[in-house]
Amino acid sequence: MYVLTMLQLLEPTPMNHSEHPAEHIAHSADKAAFLRQISQFLESGNMLSEPEAMRPYECDGMAAYQVLPWLVVLPETIEQAQGVLQLCHQYGVPVVARGAGTGLSGGALPVANGVLLSLAKFTRILKIDPGNRSACVQPGVPNLAVSEAAAPFGLYYAPDPSSQIACTIGGNVAENSGGVHCLKYGLTVHNLLALKILTIDGELISLGGAGLDSAGYDLPAVLTGSEGLLGVIVEVTLKLLPLPETVSTLLAVFAGIEQAGEAVTAIIGAGLLPAGLEMMDNLAIRAAEAFVHAGYPVEAAALVLCEMDGMAVQVAADLARAQAILLANGATEVRQAQSEAGRKKFWAGRKAAFPAVGRLSPDYYCMDGTIPRKRLAEVLRGIAALSEEFGLAVANVFHAGDGNLHPLILYDANQPGELARAEEFGGKILQLCVASGGTITGEHGVGMEKINQMCVQFSGAELRQFHALKAAFDPRGLLNPGKAIPSLPRCAEFGALHVHHGHAPHPGLDRF
Repeated sequence: MYVLTMLQLLEPTPMNHSEHPAEHIAHSADKAAFLRQISQFLESGNMLSEPEAMRPYECDGMAAYQVLPWLVVLPETIEQAQGVLQLCHQYGVPVVARGAGTGLSGGALPVANGVLLSLAKFTRILKIDPGNRSACVQPGVPNLAVSEAAAPFGLYYAPDPSSQIACTIGGNVAENSGGVHCLKYGLTVHNLLALKILTIDGELISLGGAGLDSAGYDLPAVLTGSEGLLGVIVEVTLKLLPLPETVSTLLAVFAGIEQAGEAVTAIIGAGLLPAGLEMMDNLAIRAAEAFVHAGYPVEAAALVLCEMDGMAVQVAADLARAQAILLANGATEVRQAQSEAGRKKFWAGRKAAFPAVGRLSPDYYCMDGTIPRKRLAEVLRGIAALSEEFGLAVANVFHAGDGNLHPLILYDANQPGELARAEEFGGKILQLCVASGGTITGEHGVGMEKINQMCVQFSGAELRQFHALKAAFDPRGLLNPGKAIPSLPRCAEFGALHVHHGHAPHPGLDRF
């Protein structure tokens, strides 16, 4: 296969944008020629070039970064998308693929000299296969729509990001999204069977298959979480699961956030595997309660949501054990949802936490890092200390069961220097995650936001391998350039790597 051959042969080479017409295409006759050719297979309504028409595409969910693309295209078929990529490859024009734009790391940020390729019109559910418990969908299908389509067959799709009403499956694959039930059922990569992708030169490639395993390297896993750097996803085959017989949720109230963290660790340490195990601190609780009226105790320092699913007898036994553990670890109250409506109300507050925090501050900066569960209380203390140091409040929302943290740093962009301070604060949180044995992202990706912290987590040798993989799929570096993988010179400038004669040692954890 092409990609495997290239992976073996290619070493990464620095991208020299002066080699490509993209730097001057917007200011020369090349632009007219490019537009003439693209209009042969795209209708005018599927191309946007006026600034005001392109404004909705200038950023993703991380609105602090904004770039107006040179051109926005909205193909409706694989053939049209192929034509776009082939033309961009011919002219050397960068391409950024975009789903619903709900990403929070700047991964879908356009480039000013490039094409923004929207998959918003790829919205068909191609097949629900109950016999094989799978769904074949186009990348623009919203996450929640898959479960809705599968429900008549007694099935559902497990990964459920908070934005599942809006976020799309293609974006979920690009970011390896999780959600509140990823502790038990895994991330996107664990619920994926097959992909069809387009390479930068328009070749259609099928990866994976309907079976539990397929020959060769696990290329669907390589593409999952690759943030649009390797190919453009045009079709996805997902695993579906049977709807559980019983689902029930506990809400535990704590007077201290560290106690809540220790209770989470104790539940997992006892051998229980909740479907969801989430945590919120007081700021997040207050914001969510004011927003959706979920019945949260607004005086609590923290709350933990613990959900069990499966056979009724097992769920009852697991809930009783979980309740005892929560109380033994300092919970002042444990409530059990008494109905499906009550359970959904518990979760409504958690899933609305991000937008709800917008009530507390003009702006907030959403972080995403992952740590070992046993370090949760320690890291929470570290975040509190950083909050004092930077003078910025933090609302904490966690996928606590798998150690995935979402600190929301509150700031006011109208105040000079506050955004920069929030970004520096966020960077310190990520370095704290790495120093604790964790990673700089759990599900939001790297994008533009965390590219400097990649230099903290990975050595020069590791980064060179990332660049080699990128070059195997995209030798000219046209797909989503400047995202996710930093260059070694950038790391040296950031100060996290010491580059000497082309070699970069591991930065170590003592740099935090």
